[in-house]
Amino acid sequence: MLDFSRARSGSHPVSRPRLTAFLYFGAAAVAAVLTLSFPASGQTAQKADAKPGKIIGTVIDVNRDTVPGATVVLNAPDEKDHRTVVTTENGYFEFHDIQPGVAYTVRVTAKDFADWTSPSMVLESAQFKILSDVQLRIRPEQTNVQVTYDPAVVATQEFKQQETQRVFGVLPNFYVAYDENAQPLTAKRKFLLALKVSVDPVTIVGTAFVAGAKQASNSPHFGPGAVGYGERFGAVAADGVSDIMIGGAILPSLLHQDPRYFYQGTGTTSSRIRHAIFSPFVARGDNGNWQPNYSSLGGDLASSGLANLYYPKSNRGAKLVFGNFGIGTAERVGASLAQEFLIGRFTRRGGKME
Repeated sequence: MLDFSRARSGSHPVSRPRLTAFLYFGAAAVAAVLTLSFPASGQTAQKADAKPGKIIGTVIDVNRDTVPGATVVLNAPDEKDHRTVVTTENGYFEFHDIQPGVAYTVRVTAKDFADWTSPSMVLESAQFKILSDVQLRIRPEQTNVQVTYDPAVVATQEFKQQETQRVFGVLPNFYVAYDENAQPLTAKRKFLLALKVSVDPVTIVGTAFVAGAKQASNSPHFGPGAVGYGERFGAVAADGVSDIMIGGAILPSLLHQDPRYFYQGTGTTSSRIRHAIFSPFVARGDNGNWQPNYSSLGGDLASSGLANLYYPKSNRGAKLVFGNFGIGTAERVGASLAQEFLIGRFTRRGGKME
C-alpha cells in the first residue's frame, strides 16, 4: 500500500546523507579561508617588524694607510636607492637605512688608485655590517709611447756613426754602410765625408808612404831627391783628393747616387763575391734603387784625366788616363772583396768591433 502522506504535507525534508555531506563541505571551506589568511597576516607582521641596517667601513691602501676623500657609492637593484658619500680624513664611511633582504654592492674610487667593488650583500633586519677588506691598490700606470720615425734624425745618427768607423780603431773606413737600409746621404754629408777622408791623418801618412814607393820606382818621372819626392807626394795627394771629391761627393750629389759600399755580410759565398766585384759598376741611388755606378767610374776617369795637368810630359796621354782608370777600378774591386770578407770583422763602430 502506497504512502502519500509526505506529498500531502507540502514539505521536502533532507535526508541524513545529504546533510552530512553539506556539513563536511562547509567545514572544509572555512578551514581553507583560515589557512590562507594566517600566512598573509604573518608576513605582513614580519615585514612591519623589519628594521633597517647599517653599513660602515674604512678605506685603506696596500700600506694600510687610510685613504681620505675616496668616493664610496652604494648601489641596489632599485636604481632609486643609489647613494654616494666621501670618506673622512681617517678613511671612514657609513650608510644608514639599509633595507633588509635587498642585494647591495659598494664601489670605491679614488685618485691614483684602482677601483674596488664589494661582492653582493644582503642584510638581515637591523644588521650592522662592517666592511673590513676595503683595500685600494695603486692604479697601474699606462704609458703610451708614440714612436715617430724621422728619416732626418735617423740619417744624422747614422752619419755620426759612419764617421767613427775605423779598422782596428785606426784606419778610416768611412765609406762602408753596414746597414742595408741605411738612409741616403745628403749632398752636404757626401762632401763632409769626402773632406774628412782627404784630411785624415792616416790618409796623409798613407800618401807619404805611396809617394816613397813611387820614389823608389821612379814613377812618375819627377826625378830623384827631395824635390822629386815632394812632387810625387803632391801628385799622389792630388790623385787621391780629386778621386775622392769627384767620385765621392761631386758626381754622387749631381747624379743622386750613394758613394758607399753596402756590406752584404749574409748569403752564399758566391753571392757575396758577386756583390763585391760588381760594386764599382753598380751603385745604390738615393731613391734606394740599384743603378750603374756612374759616380765611381766617372770619378776614376776624371781623376786620371786631371793627372795630365801635373804629371811629367813623359807620363801624360791616353795611356796614363786609361792606365790609371784601370788601376783605380781594380783597386776598388779588391777593396770591396776585402770589405766583404775581412775588413768588416775588424772595423770599430762607435767604439765597438763588428
